[in-house]
Amino acid sequence: MEKIRLSKLMSEQGFCSRREADVYIERGWVLVDNLPVSELGLKIYPHQKITLNKAAQSQQETQVTVLMNKPISYVSGQAEDGYQPAAALFKPDTQWSGDKSGMRFYPAHLKGLAPAGRLDIDSQGLLVLTQDGRVAKQLIGENSDIDKEYLVRVTGKLVGNGLNMLNHGLSLDGQKLKPAKVSWQNEDQLRFVLSEGKKRQIRRMCELVGLKVTGLKRVRIGKIKLGELPVGQWRYLRADEQF
Repeated sequence: MEKIRLSKLMSEQGFCSRREADVYIERGWVLVDNLPVSELGLKIYPHQKITLNKAAQSQQETQVTVLMNKPISYVSGQAEDGYQPAAALFKPDTQWSGDKSGMRFYPAHLKGLAPAGRLDIDSQGLLVLTQDGRVAKQLIGENSDIDKEYLVRVTGKLVGNGLNMLNHGLSLDGQKLKPAKVSWQNEDQLRFVLSEGKKRQIRRMCELVGLKVTGLKRVRIGKIKLGELPVGQWRYLRADEQF
């Protein structure tokens, strides 16, 4: 049996992200078979017991996850081409008055806050920003199976078997897409439920069947719905909510 890097095992077992694991190891917050370790790059056997000490557990409890209704013209990640990142909207005066988390904005919540997934610059809707590597892994990790729901306004004429093709049968970048759930909501709006997120996937899928997207809103990620959260505002993920 081969030894595996401790930080990789910690990520795979859902303790935290690999980046966070390295920080915890360096601080001596990780125990292997009940003994503290602090050597970066340490490799152990997969069957060995990994635990976090109270300091690491306490830090994880204070990490926040933010739900935002991203407006059009904001980018999900780093600022680019003069456009502001969605994280710029994370400030005290844009916290939704309907936030029932009991939490209030604190500057420390900005540290390490990063988008867990992307939403195109010309799309709006639910965007997740988190300090917690466990949440990021759950949403965008290799083995993530959390689906996302979108309402999509379109123009054009759908080809004959276009709806069937949208549900299953299209390829992008030389790869077959996973089955989707696509249905008409009304005469100019489709509902998409996807379990993957290739770049501009919905727009490109629609183009392949004769449609042009004129508006796109993400309304759900897993069990979390956008709900009544206003455009440009945010709230904290509550302790009783899970994706």
